[in-house]
Amino acid sequence: MTQPRFSAIPLGRPWCQAIQLSDGRRLLMRPIQPADAKRLQRSFQTLTPQEIRMRFMHPMTELSAEFAQRLCTVDGHSAFALILVEAKPPAKALIAAVGRLAVDEDGPEGEFAIIVSREVQRQGLGRYLMQQLIDWARERGLQAIYGFILSENRPMLALLKSMGFTLGPSDEDIGIELAQLRLDATGTR
Repeated sequence: MTQPRFSAIPLGRPWCQAIQLSDGRRLLMRPIQPADAKRLQRSFQTLTPQEIRMRFMHPMTELSAEFAQRLCTVDGHSAFALILVEAKPPAKALIAAVGRLAVDEDGPEGEFAIIVSREVQRQGLGRYLMQQLIDWARERGLQAIYGFILSENRPMLALLKSMGFTLGPSDEDIGIELAQLRLDATGTR
């Protein structure tokens, strides 16, 4: 298990925290907003093809304005998304990580997705974002969360297993694992 290499300070608003990495870099964790769409597009351009494939499960060369806007527009009831954005002036700040959870229309479960850029990996931020998603899901009364992960994405699979997720083959496609976590009122953190 990767030990956190950062400190988090609550900022007095739900889901908002100042994050300071052990190397001194600072990030802000907050809910994503529609105004983040252009920032998300700029940040996407800094990702490697491998990072993109691990998150979206297929190659992509660009993030269209329409898709970026859709990813940045969440209502907080049927979907929730947090970003870790650089603590820099808005025109220069990039998004370093995104964690999102979309509630299924037909049941009390939700699908998660997380991406952490290579510049801030191995700091414990993926685990931290996942725990935030779990906490939000519990507050919403969801019974489970799940996600689809490429079988070759060993770091993510190891993280999820260490957090109590069950892993197994997906019906979606060969080479994709299904990670599931049952949530109960007394679940562990």
